[in-house]
Amino acid sequence: MRILLIATYELGHQPLQLAVPAARLRARGHEVRCRDLQVEEWDPELVAWSDRVAFSVPMHTATQIARPAIARVRTERPGLPIVAYGLYGEMLEGIADRVLAGETDAALVAWVEGVDDNVIVHLGRDAAAPGAPLPARDLLPALDRYAHLIVDGAERTVGYVEASHGCAHRCRHCPVPVVYDGRIRIVEHDAVLADIAQQVDAGARHITFGDPDFLNGVHHSVRVVRAMHERFPDITFDCTVKVEHVLRHDDVWAEFAASGCLFVVSAFESVDDTTLAKLDKGHTVADMSRSVALLREHGIAVRPSWMPFTPWTTPDHVRELLDFVAEHGLVGNVDPVHYTIRLLLPRGSLLLEHPDLSECLDAYDEARGSYQWHAADPAVDELQQQLAALVEAGVGAGDPIPVVYDAVREAVGLAPNGVAPTAADDVPRLTESWFCCAEPTALQLGAAPASAVQSARNSSLVAFQPAASVPSIVKKAAPPS
Repeated sequence: MRILLIATYELGHQPLQLAVPAARLRARGHEVRCRDLQVEEWDPELVAWSDRVAFSVPMHTATQIARPAIARVRTERPGLPIVAYGLYGEMLEGIADRVLAGETDAALVAWVEGVDDNVIVHLGRDAAAPGAPLPARDLLPALDRYAHLIVDGAERTVGYVEASHGCAHRCRHCPVPVVYDGRIRIVEHDAVLADIAQQVDAGARHITFGDPDFLNGVHHSVRVVRAMHERFPDITFDCTVKVEHVLRHDDVWAEFAASGCLFVVSAFESVDDTTLAKLDKGHTVADMSRSVALLREHGIAVRPSWMPFTPWTTPDHVRELLDFVAEHGLVGNVDPVHYTIRLLLPRGSLLLEHPDLSECLDAYDEARGSYQWHAADPAVDELQQQLAALVEAGVGAGDPIPVVYDAVREAVGLAPNGVAPTAADDVPRLTESWFCCAEPTALQLGAAPASAVQSARNSSLVAFQPAASVPSIVKKAAPPS
């Protein structure tokens, strides 16, 4: 059969969630083509060519961009079978003909071949099976069209792999436990290394490990890092790690630093211990401070992700977060959009069961794919909208990170911190900001080329407009610079 795989948004990296199933489908004798709407225009001829279309939706923003794209497929080819697969696949039930979540590779092949078992969530161990074909990155745009690493005043091409799927933890606001329920699935060691090798051959000089938590399977991850460094000693990397794992596995950081770890993304979320407990984050504000110090001791930068706006946020919480950033020397480490992030509540969110949420919970919004909520203090919702507009304007104008940070401080009544505009220049970062567990911004929803989904999007701009952003929904995200 002729299968078209479409990615809409995968955080600025070359879409692994297309490359892996493409290889498996091709190995079964199917003809496969891929389209990545992050960097490629919509092509009606590909839709006309296809026998079936599969949309990769590994995160909420991807589902929001996929909705009008699916509508366009329906217009161009009524009756063409469509599947949505990935962590957020279930969110498109009723929009796609079939939805798949979890470990979807074998299930996707089965759907293509007409032996579908009609199960939505699959948690098999296909990723650990030896002998799987290499991800078909030859079907995707070149790596240099995606996010780059900025370090030491220069740019490096970035590759992307995952050494594991799922997560051993059940943070209440996170989409991963909704599907994996505290389970992890290890990706076979040699397969990870082989995929790194093919990306290095394609020009990658830095690798992002995109696991929800790279130290869930700490022994496996250490083996992968050790083998990668032995084979490619000049390759650097970054990974995502929970605060509690940063501290619990303090013995890995010396080796990781020596092996090229430049920075760690860690979901700090809030500087209010009560809120952290409600989210079941497993760490405290004091733990966050310790993790910054520990990583810094080894020369590894931490790039915190924040979710300052929840139903329980107060204006003081926002001010305390900004002070925490300044006091820990993190102004250049935080992408300013994180000062505006709102809690996302998709269907199935574990947080929906929390008794403290009920008074602030509003109706489910089908167009946004999430439950809406309001803060206990109405002034907080107004503040979030004010900061979102301010940050998006600053980022859109190209203002340095410390300048945008000071603007946010002044907006909440704090004195400017006065950090030099060049303070972020020495902090390694990717040219695409990291987002998770949050309502998408207008810049994210505009990441796909405008012509890709324009006809469908034009009729639903209001539905697609995030509650926390200015009206720039069709604006493209800035390309890697």
